[in-house]
Amino acid sequence: MASLSLPGSLVKPHCIKRRPPPSLIRCNVAEPLKFKDNGRPCVPAQIGRDATFPSFLTSNQFRKLSVPQNQNDTRLRIFSGTANPALSQEIACYMGLDLGKIKIKRFADGEIYVQLQESVRGCDVYLVQPTCPPANENLMELLIMIDACRRASAKNITAVIPYFGYARADRKTQGRESIAAKLVANLITEAGADRVLACDLHSGQSMGYFDIPVDHVHGQPVILDYLASKTICSDDLVVVSPDVGGVARARAFAKKLSDAPLAIVDKRRYAHNVAEVMNLIGDVRGKVAVMVDDMIDTAGTIAKGAALLHQEGAREVYACSTHAVFSPPAIERLSSGLFQEVIVTNTIPVAEQNYFPELTVLSVANLLGETIWRVHDDCAGGFEPYSSLGID
Repeated sequence: MASLSLPGSLVKPHCIKRRPPPSLIRCNVAEPLKFKDNGRPCVPAQIGRDATFPSFLTSNQFRKLSVPQNQNDTRLRIFSGTANPALSQEIACYMGLDLGKIKIKRFADGEIYVQLQESVRGCDVYLVQPTCPPANENLMELLIMIDACRRASAKNITAVIPYFGYARADRKTQGRESIAAKLVANLITEAGADRVLACDLHSGQSMGYFDIPVDHVHGQPVILDYLASKTICSDDLVVVSPDVGGVARARAFAKKLSDAPLAIVDKRRYAHNVAEVMNLIGDVRGKVAVMVDDMIDTAGTIAKGAALLHQEGAREVYACSTHAVFSPPAIERLSSGLFQEVIVTNTIPVAEQNYFPELTVLSVANLLGETIWRVHDDCAGGFEPYSSLGID
């Protein structure tokens, strides 16, 4: 039986290491979060100089990107909003930089105040702020941060949005609906952003809503690399799309996961207040099923799909998603015993009370950090190591 394998360009994408000078400390966040018996997270943190680099980043073809010897002289600044400061710190640590000093506070009536605590005149500024719940608060904070940088004469402003809220409202499915994704794109553009760096948009066409360049980074390599480290025979694997709308995503995932077969959960509701009829397209009997989606919100769709897979004879079921929104009652559904493991990334911070033993959180900090360096240094997107990061 063949063993699970991945293309060489996908090896260790979530632990990509930039080579800073010896004077800088590097942060190794390659390991996923581990959990104690009570389900509480135990975060591995290894900081040192002995980290190894993936082959495609140490190749002679890949030009060495320059890291400033004096951090105070760099024209690159990274600022963090309040939505996910831990991810922002990991990104800055990977890049060998310090987070920019910024003051963000709320007035008594809820209004947001932002003041940069250092000069950004003529600098390339990157603002890390996912618009995760509370979406309206975090979106408004991002807009005010962009405005503050524009008024402080920043040369270029890039909104780094690991999770882009309102992305599901990307089209009209019935009359008199708004397309909120386009509205939010307009707000970010009008606030003064020159570029957007987003991770796993709900649909690819959302990039077209922006009138500014969009770098779309996929979190799939992070999850693929983790699955490749597990002792699962490739002949036992089957990738499952939890709904018809995610077939393209699941197909791309399956192709990179040893070209595994594909199955689809077909969910239909024939009338309002009528129970859903679920059918499975494909064979999962005796297989290890890997369900792939871009986000897990209330976990209703993916939990019902997992129950159907067990009913059809699947041996184990894994849930893989980039964005862990986890709106109630998601935790109860995900920890009910349907899943062998629930694998997500840290584009959205997972509250401590939402951890459960089957949950694994992988970091996309190195992936985003490398993307920021390459955008800043104007690397060619067609370069093979660059394209292997999943940057459109």
